[in-house]
Order: sequence, then C-alpha cells, then structure tokens
Amino acid sequence: MSFRNLLLASLFLLSSSFAAEKPNVLMIAIDDQNDWIGFMGGHPNAKTPNIDALAKRGTAFTNAHCQSPLCNPSRTSLMLSKRPGSTGIYGLKPWFREVPALADLVTLPQYFKRHGYRTYTAGKIYHGGYGRKAPEEWDEIGPPATGKPFPPEKLVDAPSGHKLMDWGVFPHKDEDKGDYRIASWSVEKLDSMPKDEPFFLSCGFFLPHVPCFATQKWFDMHPESETALPVIKRDDRKDTPRFSWYMHWKLPEPRLEFLEDADEWMNLTRSYLACTSFVDFQVKRVMDALDRNGFGENTIVVLWSDHGWHIGEKEITGKNTLWDDGTRVPLVFAGPGVTPQQVCGQPAELLDVYPTLLDLAGLPESDAVEGRSLVPQLKDATTKRDHPAITTHNAGNHGIRSENWRYIVYADGSEELYDMKNDPNEWTNLAGDPKYNQIKANLWKFAPKKDLPPAPNSASRILTYDGVTVNWEGEDIPADAPVPEITR
Repeated sequence: MSFRNLLLASLFLLSSSFAAEKPNVLMIAIDDQNDWIGFMGGHPNAKTPNIDALAKRGTAFTNAHCQSPLCNPSRTSLMLSKRPGSTGIYGLKPWFREVPALADLVTLPQYFKRHGYRTYTAGKIYHGGYGRKAPEEWDEIGPPATGKPFPPEKLVDAPSGHKLMDWGVFPHKDEDKGDYRIASWSVEKLDSMPKDEPFFLSCGFFLPHVPCFATQKWFDMHPESETALPVIKRDDRKDTPRFSWYMHWKLPEPRLEFLEDADEWMNLTRSYLACTSFVDFQVKRVMDALDRNGFGENTIVVLWSDHGWHIGEKEITGKNTLWDDGTRVPLVFAGPGVTPQQVCGQPAELLDVYPTLLDLAGLPESDAVEGRSLVPQLKDATTKRDHPAITTHNAGNHGIRSENWRYIVYADGSEELYDMKNDPNEWTNLAGDPKYNQIKANLWKFAPKKDLPPAPNSASRILTYDGVTVNWEGEDIPADAPVPEITR
C-alpha cells in the first residue's frame, strides 16, 4: 500500500472511530401524557412497566413541567429552548418558521445535524405536520402521527361534536394504529443504522391524545372494577379567579359536568390509561431495537411529553391550565453521563432538554438557548436547582413551580398560591393570605422578563387582555358572561 493510501486509510479509521465515540441520541416524545406514569404516581392503576424500566436505567424527574400547556407552543419552546414569551408562539398557529423574526433560529435536531449527526424523525415532534418538510433539520422522515383508525361512527357524543373528542374501544388492530407504525419505522431504522455515523433519532407518539381509542387487549388491563376515578374536590373552582376560566373558555374538550351526566368519566379514564399502556409497549419495541443493535451503551435516551391533561380535575378535561395537572410531564434521561436509578424532585423544564443534550453529547454550548443544563442533577439527583419551572399560557399568564410551591399570576393580576407539599392536589388557594406575601414575592422574581404579544397570524386558543377587555379567539368576553357548558 502506498504512503498516500495508508495515510487515507488511517484518516478514515480515525474519523470512523471519532464518529463511533460520539454518543447517539434517541428522543421519545409522547403527546398529551400527564403524570399517569408508574414512577410519577399520578394514577394508582397506571401500568407503564417499560417507561418505568427506562426511568430506572437513568434519571427520572418527578417535578418536570412544560413551558406551555398546549402542543405547538410547548414543542416550539422545547425544540428552540426559548420561552413562549420570547417568541410570541402561544396558539396552535403559526409554525415558527413562518414568523420572519424566528425563521432562522436553530432547532435542536438542526444543531446536532450541523455537528455531524444524521437525523431521523417519525410521528409528532412538532405540532401537526409542522417541520415534516425540513431538510435543514431531518435527513430522513418517517410516517406521520395520526389518530387513525377511527370507528365507523363516533363512540361518544361530546358537546363540541369535534371528531377528535372521542374515546373507547372498538374492533381494530394494533398494527394499524399510527403509533405502532411509528415504532415499526424507528425499529427498522435502528436495525439498519450504520455503526460509524452518530444518529439523532426522534420518535413522536400521538396517544394518549384524543381520540383515545384502544383495542380490547389494553382495555382489559384496566378493568372498571379495579380502576379509580381521578380524585377531585367538588366546587374546587370556588377559590380560583374568574380569569382561570378564560384560559380554557371555549374548547372542544368537554367539562367534567358532561362526563358525569353522560356517564363517560370512567370510560375516558380507562381509555386514557389503556392508550398510555399501549404507547408504553411501543417504547419497549424501540428500546429493544436500540439494545439488540448494540447502541444501548452509547446512546443518550430522553423521553418527554409536551404537557399534562386533566380528566375531571378542576372541573375540566384537556390542557390549557397552569396547574400541575396541565403542566407536569414525564421527563427521563438515560445513557452515557447519566447516573442510573435516580429520581429527582427538583424543578425541571422542557426548556432544559436542548442544553442538556448538548452537554451530554459534548457539543459546544449554544448562547441562543434559554434553558439550563440538567447534567448536575443527572450526575447527582440531590443537587439543588435554584430556578423554578415556569409555564406560560398566552401573554401575561404564568405559573411558577418550585420544589414546594406553585404560584400563578394571571394577566389581570389575579393570583393563586398552593403549598404543594401539604396540598398536592391544589385544592386550597393561599394567595389572599398576607402571611404568604414574601413567598409570592420570592417566586415572582423568576417571572419571565419577556412577554411578547402573539406572533403575527396567531390562532387557535389565543387569549389576550388589554387591561380592560378579555378576548378569546377574536371575541370579547363580557365580564358577566356565564362560563360555557357550566350549568350547575
């Protein structure tokens, strides 16, 4: 072999070795997944053995929160590591690339791609179809997220009539479900993945987002006789400000009142639990493929959900709230650089995923991100975090969650304060008691400094307040207007 060829071969082996040493990244996203996960203790009948196994494999956060309780702004925030108040993305529209001031921001997968990673995606990572035609972010794009297959006719006659407001069991096959296909594509990619090129694979599951359809197998795991309804307090909204209702004024998601009158509360509870167990099994399929292909030891795995979901708590279903049921999410890291079998109760934010992955992968820091690396907690879960988790739902409305307190301030200045250690269900609003003024003041110091108005062409669940008038979805709300769908 000539000296030139020997030199080229040596350089190739060196570059291949360097590529192999770069840790891969597997990102698993779950849509609308609240704390009904085994290790989080959100529901006594939750059965998620595979997510729990992943949690034991690494470090699991039990006090992690989204930056917005709605799909598009939450996912935009995570993928950019910027708060909603810094972008003006509050509703289901627009896609941030359509906003001139945001169009050139570098997303998480884009950053990894620029540093030598091959990037793959399947399912729901951004909201809806956003980002699925983004060659600057993805090298390969798999099947989209979908709620299909649907039954011939709706199973539940919810008040809104919305096609997605449905749940229950009907004859269909797991293999025909969108999430099964998303997992299958991810498995196929892992089975054929080159060993000498680092990858960033994102796998986004749709369920347990409505419609919560599951096959009989998963329903049978949650028999009615053994399934508890969510724990609630009657008239729980009596000590919450009227502005709290504006946050979810008119939505497709029904109120608790409908679930009880239509005898659908247990059905929805079982449907949600069943769909969660189904997704848990898809996580197993992907993790099994990761391990059997020899990627387990050199792959950083992160699992997250974009926000929580109410199933009767605070008299509603759905998201769009600043309480724990709307903001608390599963967040798990495993792999190189992560101490296994840790549970961390420190406040964490989805905003932190971006800088944490860069830190774990040994990539240069980005000065554009607003999150903070969680690596100190991934090494030692007892490491304190001084900064609370902050959730924003439309401009001026912020929930600030520390280790022991939740403080909510709405755009009109009305407040809620909860002692999360002694009142984890947030049943007693302490904001009006002067003895807690210092606690409120200490928490408010962390409120976001940027609070931009909605970005141009914002739509779907946009709430504004000009100091006098509350406007929901383009319509002013009279101060004496009755809360929609609440008659009791």
